[in-house]
Amino acid sequence: MAAPGIAALRRGGGAAPRLLAVAVPCHGCRLTSGPADGGCGQPREPLPGGRARRGTEPNPAAGSQPAPAEGADTRSYLWARYHEMKKLVYDLLPPGVCNLLNPAAIYANNEISLGEVEIYGFDYDYTLAQYSNLLHSMIFNTARDILIEQFKYPEGLGKYDYIPGFAIRGLHYDVQKSLLMKIDAFHYVQLGTAYRGLKPVPDEEVIELYGGTQHIPLYQMSDFYGKGPSLKQFMDIFSLPEMTLLSSVIDYFITHGIEFDQVHLYKDISDAIRDVHVKGVMYKWIEKDMEQYILHGDEIYAVLNRLVNHKKKLFLITNSPFSFVDKGMKHMVGKNWRDLFDMVIVQADKPNFFTDRRKPFRKLDDNGSLQWDKINQLEKGKIYKEGNLFDFLRLTGWRGSKVLYFGDHLYSDLADLMLRHGWRTGAIVPELETEIRIINTEQYMHSLTWQQALTGLLERMQMYQDAESKQVLLEWMKERQEIRSLTKNLFNPQFGSIFRTFHNPTYFSRRLVRFSDIYMASISCLLNYDVNFTFYPRRTPLQHEAPLWMDQLCTGCMKTPFLEEMVHIR
Repeated sequence: MAAPGIAALRRGGGAAPRLLAVAVPCHGCRLTSGPADGGCGQPREPLPGGRARRGTEPNPAAGSQPAPAEGADTRSYLWARYHEMKKLVYDLLPPGVCNLLNPAAIYANNEISLGEVEIYGFDYDYTLAQYSNLLHSMIFNTARDILIEQFKYPEGLGKYDYIPGFAIRGLHYDVQKSLLMKIDAFHYVQLGTAYRGLKPVPDEEVIELYGGTQHIPLYQMSDFYGKGPSLKQFMDIFSLPEMTLLSSVIDYFITHGIEFDQVHLYKDISDAIRDVHVKGVMYKWIEKDMEQYILHGDEIYAVLNRLVNHKKKLFLITNSPFSFVDKGMKHMVGKNWRDLFDMVIVQADKPNFFTDRRKPFRKLDDNGSLQWDKINQLEKGKIYKEGNLFDFLRLTGWRGSKVLYFGDHLYSDLADLMLRHGWRTGAIVPELETEIRIINTEQYMHSLTWQQALTGLLERMQMYQDAESKQVLLEWMKERQEIRSLTKNLFNPQFGSIFRTFHNPTYFSRRLVRFSDIYMASISCLLNYDVNFTFYPRRTPLQHEAPLWMDQLCTGCMKTPFLEEMVHIR
């Protein structure tokens, strides 16, 4: 029986919706039919006898103002085009245009049919088990105290508390420069998102630090697993308290004028955070109060039970220890949770599990004690420790696209499986739910749409280079920057969205597309889809394929506004 709350998820089910252009007639257009019957699909030029030929008639959607004659008042002309475009943009966003995206949907980077998937694999932490934000505060406080008590850092650090929402996933940290920053898919730092400690670094200083550019060269960037010579990328959700602690300690040292070695400081904080995990402190908190820390447990049972009922094989590969996983799964699924799984592997040491052939599997008994048997087969209902994927493939024969594995860490969980072994992969991105709710707001929708339209105006009107026109363009550029900052702040005041910089995908987003076939906010999203559902990624136009700026669309019909201003392009 479906768990409570699942019906609410299903109400938004079906294929993942996408933001689409709103199909309404053009304002100022006499004809509203499509291109085939002479509608506003293409601009036209006069033919003999007063008929029109496609190609040169000024587009009505571009505004009724004719281009100014030489020496005319271009300032008035530019502002007229501005106001017409603004009216068009807002008229084309009717009530209800927001709420188009479903936070409970699954989004596809690659075509994948669940009907062809026979075996489902799962990570545990932040995949099957989703944790409340309270855990971040506990990790921060404990690691901070380890720094003070064991590493002999100043006691004044005890005054710093965890700052929820300070950092976002996917940020890079430059160890030598003590900079925490967001980098886009083209290796450029997004200005306004570089922090030293808890304070932003001026754009001019960032550019100076990197030799007069915002670009980070390839040799300095993260390697395959997010670790470069001096740059480290924080890719898992557990890294949020680490980034905040790093920034807090640097803030303390800078505020108090204390000189510090950047490399030692970074290593000490990494070690303190690691101790919270490795020494089992975090596990004890969660085991003590699972109701407070673990989310969506009933939905996890529904997902796993549904898959088993449809004759799918299930396995678990996690870096967490058995006792911790066992207690969490009993809490979410029930005491017989192991009956659902064909294979359970703990303390796997991912990502080494996927690349290193040296570690053999070891069997654990029901109490979690190590056995000494040589492992010649992987038995259903048994628990195994360590091992490697090459032995796993040899012993199970589970290869290729019939296997779908879910995890939250793009590097440790998914990258090797997709690129080296040909498995299908699903990324769990809990932040997706919050970001989609922001995207669905009227404020975001109007801000983004107007920002795109204004960008198009700037691109097309930059040919006017007299002094007054330049002043108008500068005002538009200032407004555009203000809108960009506004939309960034809707997601996170310091760093914005985890998926985008102002206009490019983030480095995190590029890796998400590269290493996952599908992505979703939680495993429970699977309940919204039939077990044979096929996900089709939408064909998004390349820059040369379709003019999709708001100022280039008479929404619902392809047009090329401002054609008369573009005649100089041959």
